[in-house]
Amino acid sequence: MPQQKMNMTTKILIWMGCGLIVGSLINAFASEVAFIQDYLVNGLFHVVGALFISALKMLVVPLVTFSLICGVCGIGDVNTLGRVGIKAFLLFMLTTALAITLAITVAVVVAPGEGFDMQTAEHAEFTAPAAPPLTQVIIDLVPTNPIAAYADGNMLQIIFFTILFAICVLMVGERGRSIAQGAEKLNDVMMEVVNVVMLVAPIGVFALMAKTFSLQGLGLILPMISYFGVVAVVLLLHMTGTLMILLKLLGRVSPLMFLKKMRTAQIFAFSTSSSNATIPVTLRSVEKRLGVDNSTASFVVPFGATINMDGTAIMQGVATVFIANVYGID
Repeated sequence: MPQQKMNMTTKILIWMGCGLIVGSLINAFASEVAFIQDYLVNGLFHVVGALFISALKMLVVPLVTFSLICGVCGIGDVNTLGRVGIKAFLLFMLTTALAITLAITVAVVVAPGEGFDMQTAEHAEFTAPAAPPLTQVIIDLVPTNPIAAYADGNMLQIIFFTILFAICVLMVGERGRSIAQGAEKLNDVMMEVVNVVMLVAPIGVFALMAKTFSLQGLGLILPMISYFGVVAVVLLLHMTGTLMILLKLLGRVSPLMFLKKMRTAQIFAFSTSSSNATIPVTLRSVEKRLGVDNSTASFVVPFGATINMDGTAIMQGVATVFIANVYGID
């Protein structure tokens, strides 16, 4: 009987666990060993992890560009595109609002940070960074130099310019068909590049986890266990509760089936802590495993990865309450 091939998700989980164990052991027993720190932690682990993250980010800009052009041109009608875009934007705003509401509610009830033992707390001052005005955020959506936006990896400006460009490709009709077809072929090539990068994903994830826990260890988590615990609980509630209810009501999709088929993207997001770096994996999972139409996925996934930051909203909501409790702010 032929031996069943291990899938990529299982490989990544195994290598992630190995990285956590190896890193924790180094932190506990070899944190003062110069050779291990210089050549393993800050050498091999650092280089492999950084190369892996760079490889993922290398894919993002060209993949988002070609995917958006394919998505917009695949929808084929500006009015239909507008309806899809508005629905996606409203859904993103709804889930973000629900995420921050849930985070603050749970944090207020649990009160993480109360009684936090921090010797310098009475001497420290917390100054929240000033948020840019809404007017500036809107102005910054439009790139003054598209080439600079691409060079800097400014995703909002890239998305704005690419969608505008793709809409104009639709508007010129038959003359733009060759551009749309070219973008589709380039998108296929980029998806193949994603497949190649995915071959080294388990090793990259191992290096990232090993370096993180080699430097920080489990000791980093223990003093802030209440904060991490509340964030984890809210993330779990939001993912298995809020999002799954919306998925069932609006998408008529089985939540269990969805979670199973999106495991690889979720593990990637966890290990890399980057929505943009996970875009290639998300696109592949959505199209190949969930069967979402390429035109819809190519438009919504890059758009959502850039503006739909539910996890960040949860983290900041809990952090606000945590910091207020630590510093005794009512």
